[in-house]
Amino acid sequence: MRIMGIDFGTKRIGVAISDELLITAQGMESIVTAGSDKDLAKIAGIAAEYKAEEIIVGLPLNMDGTESKKTRETIAFLEKLRRVVSIPVKTWDERLTSIQADRAMLEADLSRKRRKELSDRVAAQLILQGYLDSKRPKGDYD
Repeated sequence: MRIMGIDFGTKRIGVAISDELLITAQGMESIVTAGSDKDLAKIAGIAAEYKAEEIIVGLPLNMDGTESKKTRETIAFLEKLRRVVSIPVKTWDERLTSIQADRAMLEADLSRKRRKELSDRVAAQLILQGYLDSKRPKGDYD
């Protein structure tokens, strides 16, 4: 079993996939948006290729937990995604994942250009890893 993670953006969509044991998430790619139908088809294709049984989409809430314009755009995207895939599509609170991704890439001393290329897939990886960690029984791997 594998789970796919998505960091939705209007310019790029970050994609991550779990290992078969659901322990780690790996950043796969950043899809440069080409229009809703093409983007959805690409995501569905990746999910099928890796035999993902679930998709987790990062939900960008405000720090106080309220919805923003970006939250509503993401919800509209995931509703469309649910119509093109036959597996469950769930949300995961993604507050601070972009900041964590940027920090990790700065610590790795990546160039500004390389950080821009990787930021969406790293954010997707962090979203998915948070979800995987939440599903692990307490005490495992501590």
